[in-house]
Amino acid sequence: MMKVTVLYGIPASPDDFEKYYTSTHLPLAAKMMGVARIELTKFVAGPDGGKPAFYRMAELYFTTQVQMEQSLGSAEGKATVADLPKFATGGVTVLIGSVEA
Repeated sequence: MMKVTVLYGIPASPDDFEKYYTSTHLPLAAKMMGVARIELTKFVAGPDGGKPAFYRMAELYFTTQVQMEQSLGSAEGKATVADLPKFATGGVTVLIGSVEA
């Protein structure tokens, strides 16, 4: 299984981020075919009460590397990636990995 992890930095305006993320970006990402599972995380303060290093994380799972490549290479996948700079004012880090159970 393959996983694409998207880490979102702390946005300039969390309210604006949330509005765009839920009303525009997530529906766009939902059009990507071949995604086996999506997990969304909104980070809270750490154990010491400190500010988290990242604001949100999205994890997209794919059954195979070929499926992931086809999904990300599709028109819907390219549109989803191209949408990131429109709202991720805190920056974005994308990681791709093989899931080891």
